[in-house]
Amino acid sequence: MAGEEDRLITPAQRDEDRAVERSLRPKTLAEFPGQEKVKERLAIFVEAARARREALDHVLLYGPPGLGKTTLAHIVAAELGVNIRVTSGPAIERPGDMAAILTNLAPDDVLFIDEIHRLHASVVEVLYPAMEDYALDIVIGKGPGARTLRLDLPRFTLIGATTRPGSLAGPLRDRFGVICHLAYYEPRELQAIVQRSAEVLGIAIDPDGAAEVARRARGTPRVANRLLRRLRDFAEVKADGVISLEVARQGLALLEIDELGLDAVDRKLMETLARVYGGGPVGLEALAGVVGEEPTTLEDVYEPYLLQIGFIQRTPRGRVLSPAGFRHLGLRPPKDLQATLFEASGGGPAAPGR
Repeated sequence: MAGEEDRLITPAQRDEDRAVERSLRPKTLAEFPGQEKVKERLAIFVEAARARREALDHVLLYGPPGLGKTTLAHIVAAELGVNIRVTSGPAIERPGDMAAILTNLAPDDVLFIDEIHRLHASVVEVLYPAMEDYALDIVIGKGPGARTLRLDLPRFTLIGATTRPGSLAGPLRDRFGVICHLAYYEPRELQAIVQRSAEVLGIAIDPDGAAEVARRARGTPRVANRLLRRLRDFAEVKADGVISLEVARQGLALLEIDELGLDAVDRKLMETLARVYGGGPVGLEALAGVVGEEPTTLEDVYEPYLLQIGFIQRTPRGRVLSPAGFRHLGLRPPKDLQATLFEASGGGPAAPGR
């Protein structure tokens, strides 16, 4: 997640953080924290594929950013004992790019496509026969004389990751035999992750400090690890190098992370809804314009957690700040807020936000 704390980091530090993040990734399903139902299903399917000595069925992993979709893809490949080829939807611009990737796969390999919902429609067309028939259809020639040549592909496993499962074309989604939803983590699970990461990185942190980081990490391991690294810097400069409860609170206050893990952008989004639009409803693009963020960033990075904790609501007529959201800002909800929510949900004639 790209939060407000990122703006305090230089590009060199950000590159270092990404390298450290990769080093913190668990290597097996047994080491992977949380997501018990997902792990249980994947363990069964992986073991069955290994027993039959065949490629695992195609897997779709979906959920908010930072929950471990990429890590799980690497773990599945490792547990299968095969190679993994990693790419992303935006990186595959033409059908020929996808064809080149597919024809270079070895038998039983894993192909991981991050942000698979961003694949171009023409590229997705190449995937249909590849996923279903393990074949590649190549058109030779143009016009009336054109003909199709079918090339056989080795059996492989496609693992797709997305934050927007609803944006996938139906035929593509239907070709995944294993579909797993990754949910936000509980604070106790995040505390275990923070303590494990601190041990790996050699960071001194006490249980209360780890619990405070976990409580403000928005249910997301990536955020928890990022906050841990920033607090390490704070503790080394402003304290004795140990992240205690008090040091964690002081460092998180400096990063403008509040008690629920909300940062300056979260609060600006909510304050815009409250003060500029009277609580809403307001359309996403109008809201993004005032907040100063891209609509996709608000929708994919910030809104999921605010929706999860009940501070905003998505309605057919736009975003609405909930009574709990008003109270978190220290504001009194408008008297007609419930009527506004009802109307924005389609129960009345309120004008849509734009």
